[in-house]
Amino acid sequence: SERPRTEHRIRGVASPGMNPQLRINGPMNINHYATKKSVAESMLDVALFMANVTQLKAVLEQGSSFQYYATLIVLISISLFFQVVIGILLIITARLNLNDVAKQPRLNILNNAATALIFITVILNIFITAFGVQKTASRRAQKTSFQGGE
Repeated sequence: SERPRTEHRIRGVASPGMNPQLRINGPMNINHYATKKSVAESMLDVALFMANVTQLKAVLEQGSSFQYYATLIVLISISLFFQVVIGILLIITARLNLNDVAKQPRLNILNNAATALIFITVILNIFITAFGVQKTASRRAQKTSFQGGE
């Protein structure tokens, strides 16, 4: 029952050509996987959160004379709120034990809620991008060119 050194077993399935040092013995730790997944999602959430804050700052700098000022303020604010809620859901999900059968229905509900909110946040950000935030630098350049021509 010897196996070649290039064989890799994951959950009892042999895969030829894999590095033998990457060998995983025993079943996959679901909690470890879920925690890594939650951390990755949280990092993406932080990146989107920072982008939305930057967009909100740009809209506020343009002022209420901007055509879609109120629309963008509302959309960005809702997106930021949902992202905070998603972050909280991911933290709760990461802290609960997936191997505890009694907690699995609750974890499933939390995961479904986070997934739905992520979908809504993506749609909101599509609309935020569609309404666009004009570059404040180009507006400043226009103002200085008009002042220079006087």
